[in-house]
Amino acid sequence: MIKRFTIILITTLALTVNSYAGSDGELLLKKNDPSNVKDCFERLNRATFAFNQGLDGIVFEPVAKAYRILPSPVRTGISNSLNNLSNLVTVPNNILQGDFKEAGVNSGRFVLNTTVGLLGIFDVAEQMGFSEYEKEDYGQSLGTAGVGPGCYLVLPVLGPSTIRDTAGSVFNLMGGDPWYNVSVKNDTQYFNEKDYYVSRGTAGVDFRAKNIESFDNLEENAMDFYASVKSLYLQDRKQKILNSKGVIDTMDDSDWEEIEDN
Repeated sequence: MIKRFTIILITTLALTVNSYAGSDGELLLKKNDPSNVKDCFERLNRATFAFNQGLDGIVFEPVAKAYRILPSPVRTGISNSLNNLSNLVTVPNNILQGDFKEAGVNSGRFVLNTTVGLLGIFDVAEQMGFSEYEKEDYGQSLGTAGVGPGCYLVLPVLGPSTIRDTAGSVFNLMGGDPWYNVSVKNDTQYFNEKDYYVSRGTAGVDFRAKNIESFDNLEENAMDFYASVKSLYLQDRKQKILNSKGVIDTMDDSDWEEIEDN
């Protein structure tokens, strides 16, 4: 009961701080413009950002550098497996966004890669000519429905977010993520919470390993590293919500939310 109340409260907050934009593309574009996202909690955000930087220097970057020592085929297999798991969140969000064709494609992708591809280690679907995989999450679905991002947030460990995207992430833990359900909430005989948290941690390390040089260059050349990361994150979220094919040059991996949601 408390969990249900929590997700209702957070979602209501996200809806309250944003007026409904409907399905009008121009309003959706304006609402998700990074320049329109307020940094309501900047002082707290900067403190959390500094904490995350310290943690990254002590833990995540060294682990990511060690991870890069692994042979490329091994790292590719790990990334493929993590992407396969993320289909469990992508498919329901394809449906929520009315993209039923893509939901069918991604369902087929998941079945093929889980079985023939040995739990997703091999991307058999890509080899068979399936369309390029695009991840979706509940924050994107809220954005597509017209809910604006609200205030910018920096979460401890998890990093950049917004009120809307945080609400979407919490919904994962309330039952929106089947992988979380079968591993943590239900603790089945096949999977348990250790499997979930190992996959989440590995996803974070994989993401960090792909972007070591990108973040180093950004930090070295940015007058305000905090502001640069915020801008980068908000641009990336805008592109995802609008299904834009634009490329953000400073990122090697297009997926900020793989650490937080999937």
